Parts: sequence; structure tokens; C-alpha cells
Amino acid sequence: MVNDFVSAVNNVLWGDGQVLIVMLLVCGVWFTVKLKGVQLRHFTHMFALMKNSNTATREGISSFQALCTSLSARVGTGNLAGVAVAISLGGAGAIFWMWMIALLGMATGFAESVLGQLYKVKDENGEFRGGPAYYIKQGLNKTWLAVAFSLCLFFGYGFVFSAVQANTITDALNNAYQIPDTWSGIAIIVLAALIVVGGLRGIARFAEYVVPFMGIGYVLVALAITFMNIDAVPAMLWDIISKAFGLQEAGAGALGAAIKNGIQRGLYSNEAGSGSVPHAAASAAPNPNHPVSQGYIQMLGVFLDTMILCTATAFIILLAGGTASEKMEGIRLTQSAMSEHLGEGGTDFVAAAICLFAFTSVVANYAYGESNLHMFKLDNRPGRAAYTIGYLGMIFWGAQAALPEVWAMADMALGLMTVINITAIVWLTPTIVSISKDYFAKHDKGERPEYKTGDCEIQGKSEDGIW
Repeated sequence: MVNDFVSAVNNVLWGDGQVLIVMLLVCGVWFTVKLKGVQLRHFTHMFALMKNSNTATREGISSFQALCTSLSARVGTGNLAGVAVAISLGGAGAIFWMWMIALLGMATGFAESVLGQLYKVKDENGEFRGGPAYYIKQGLNKTWLAVAFSLCLFFGYGFVFSAVQANTITDALNNAYQIPDTWSGIAIIVLAALIVVGGLRGIARFAEYVVPFMGIGYVLVALAITFMNIDAVPAMLWDIISKAFGLQEAGAGALGAAIKNGIQRGLYSNEAGSGSVPHAAASAAPNPNHPVSQGYIQMLGVFLDTMILCTATAFIILLAGGTASEKMEGIRLTQSAMSEHLGEGGTDFVAAAICLFAFTSVVANYAYGESNLHMFKLDNRPGRAAYTIGYLGMIFWGAQAALPEVWAMADMALGLMTVINITAIVWLTPTIVSISKDYFAKHDKGERPEYKTGDCEIQGKSEDGIW
């Protein structure tokens, strides 16, 4: 019954209806045009803002911590298992479409993160909170839609997505060391509980140290493998491009599978447009003191996640001869590919990498769900306790569930969130364009952009007047 419902919803969102594929592409093009190609025009500025970005305040985490927190949620199963799923179901061509949705998604991620920062509020502890539910409620005055998004986010990031991450960890450990799923699930629960008890700041501190270490280490290994197989790289790149457009296929079926799975897994990995990243953006103390600065920071996150880390996994799999198959393959395909390159140590390396990648996502997912407790006046000890128990319980369920079942629920949750969020940010386009133009103008004049309420015309207003 439940599986039939999930399948029906996913068929509308991702299948025959292709609602999300169209929405994501149109939204990416829309904001790329409206913001005049900000992801290309100001590409280097994303990196420049990382200088002096490690200053936190009493109210907010630092911009660097916000980036690492968002990356810790992004960088997980999508980068290792998700890329493998895309290739197994869509072939090498899926990687090209993953790149395209990331390039367009950078503009979408910029837009939603600007709104997250602009419409943020302070919780009962005086710390910044924000996200789509907040800018929907304040900017659009649509409380019912804000509540609908929060419920979808609780279902997705609070519960289901952590189950996906746990499922991949236990599968990798079982494949590499035959560790029973139950014991792995219990270990994940204990470690996650120790970190999330510290709240957003504890999660941000954890991400600040772990994410750079694991990301750089993984990319270095992927680069080494690429150079070891440098003679095969031109053929691999041609394989990606040719299969992306069906140039080697007899029919349109493979082309459709490449587009669908590339976009679907790309969105799951970089999360641009889904409405998750604005929570991290809202929690930051911006540097410079302008909401648009967080748009650049989180736009950089999309680039690092998909164009760097997902590409690293794709190269590892494709250079090992990975291709489309008749069944969905996840982390085991990545492990097999790594073993092809590094011998028996490859399986161990991927098991260690996925444990780090996925576990950071498990922890960051908790922070996103917690940010929305404020919307329901549950930002208190009993509310957090109930949420934490449900969150940990879903980790245990996911650790033992079947792979297709878990991914299907994750796709549904992500899809519903994305439909609501994209509708909202397109509706708030005038505000995004106005405040971005203010930043662009000051930046182009060589001034340090600073923002104060009244500098631009915005829709609605911040309920506690932070800006």
C-alpha cells in the first residue's frame, strides 16, 4: 500500500509526468537569465569570499561553517552511491546531465540562499534560523504553504534521508567486512546522538573539521586514478558526451534514461532548488554584511559537490569499465570500481569514505529538520526530544531496509520539497533580483557591499527586523 503510493507520486514527479525535470531546468535557466549568468560572470568571486569567512558570532555560525554544514548534507551517498545509481540506470551519458543540472543549479542555489539569509529569524536562544518555510511565510504571506514545506522537510531531512545514508553505510560495511546491518545501525545511532546533542553549533564544528579533510582526500585519490589511466580518459569523455545525446543508441530509451537519472541523482547530490541549503545559509553571520554573500557561498557548494566530487566518482567508475546494467547498483558498484584500480584496498577505501561522507550527511540532516521546529513552536526541550527520537529511529530502520525502497521514499520527499520551494523562489524573483543588483552595483564600484533594511524593495518583511 505504502510502496504503491510512493511509486505513484514518484511517477508524477520523476517518471511519465517529468514534473521535476521540467521545473528544475526551467528554474535554472530562469535565474541564470534573471541574474545575468552570475555563476559564470562572478565565478572567481565565490572563492574570494572564502577569505576571512571563519568568523562566527553569538547569533550565527561562520560562513565557512555554513558552507561545510551544507556540504556535509550534500556530500554523502549522492556522491558515491548516487553517481553509481545514475550510471547503472542511465549509462555514462547521465554524468553529462548531472553536470548540466549542477551548472544551472548554481544559479538556483544562489537565489534560494539569498532568500534564506534575507528572511531569517532568531529562535528562543537568540540564534539565527531560516529556510523556505520562513521566506514563504514572510515574503509571500502563505502560512499554509510554509507549513506544507516544513512537513515535507521533516519527512525528508528529518527522517528519510538519514535512513538512505545509514542504508549505504551498512551496505558498504557488510560488503567489505560482513558486519551485520543491525550492529552498524546501532553504531551510527550512538555516534550521531553524541554530535547532534550539541545542536547546530556542534554540528557546524564537526563539519568544519571533517568535510575539508574527507573531500580533499577523496579528490586526490580520484586524481591519482585518473592519471594512472590517462590514456583511457579521451575515450571516456567521448562516451559521456555521445551517450548523453544518444549518438550511440538505436532508440530514445537510453537517452531518456540518461537525462532522467542524471538530473534526478544530480539534484539528490547537490540539492539545488530543493530548499535544504537555505537553512545553512540563514544560520550564518554573513561576511560581508549582505544577504547576497551567502548566495555566493552556497553556490560554491553546488560546484564543489557535483562538478568536483561527483565527477571524481564518475571517473573512478567509468575508468574501471562501469556502464548501464539491468538493475540498480549503489555503493557496491563504486567499491568494485575502486577495487579494480587499487586492488583489495579499494573496497576498504570506499567503505571508509562512504562512512565519513554519509555520516556527515546524517548529522547535517538533523540540523535542517531542527531549524523548522521554530515554525511549529516546538523549538523547546520536549519538541527537540520527540524529533530526535524519531530521527534516530529512522536511522535504525534505514540501516536494514532494501535499497530501492529507501531510495524511492527519498525521491518522493525530495521531489515534494522541490516543487514547493521552486514555486516560492520564482514567486519571489523580484526580491532576489533587487537585492542582488544592490550587491552587484556596490561590488562593481569596488565598495564593500553592506545591506540595511530599506536599501531595496522586498516582498513582505522580516518579522523581527534582523535586516
